[in-house]
Amino acid sequence: MSSSPQSCFETRGLTKVYGEGDAAVHALRGVDLQIPEGELVVLLGPSGSGKSTLLNILGGLDSASGGSFRFRGEELSEANTSRLTHYRRNHVGFVFQFYNLMPSLTAEENVDLVTEIAPDPMPSLEALDLVGLAERSHHFPAQLSGGEQQRVAIARAIAKRPDVLLCDEPTGALDSATGIRVLRALLDANERTGSTTVIITHNAGVADMADRVLFFRDGDLHEERRNAQRVPPESLTW
Repeated sequence: MSSSPQSCFETRGLTKVYGEGDAAVHALRGVDLQIPEGELVVLLGPSGSGKSTLLNILGGLDSASGGSFRFRGEELSEANTSRLTHYRRNHVGFVFQFYNLMPSLTAEENVDLVTEIAPDPMPSLEALDLVGLAERSHHFPAQLSGGEQQRVAIARAIAKRPDVLLCDEPTGALDSATGIRVLRALLDANERTGSTTVIITHNAGVADMADRVLFFRDGDLHEERRNAQRVPPESLTW
């Protein structure tokens, strides 16, 4: 697989093994993958299929056991802790299933936590406005619904203007109507900021909003599908 200036991520023969000997768990088994800049990708697969392990490696939260992992052509598979910290801080925004907001801070102050360390941050109110929550900026997490808290978490992630937005089950704890609002916020962020966006989900209906769908099974990329066009989140079959 050759490197391309238009590639955001490339992996070749990527493996991840936890433990040793008979107790070893092969979470990734030689994944070959290429994700272009700006693409919105959905990863589908059952629990234990390797989706989250791959996402953690792409985000610099974990290291591969073998194979190649490149970000914009730069090899990161053997990067040290300092290099991975720099990579996460300057290039990656994370959205997880649980919002991880500071309960004693307002929505705006939670977003400020990221803007204080980002090299070229988006104003916190602008990020909140992008997810439709500018008018809730002075509310504390306890005063917000679950969907609103998740949208604050998305605003926090995009406020650093990340090149990459990585989302692990962002709608997993939400009902369908709220989940659709969260997916709309993610799609708007992808379209307006150009961030390469990867979403892990168990919900097969979410796949239709993506440029491309990657199906994982037993630690490897089993199948991929390109959608002719994105379906708006509001039209998804939940």
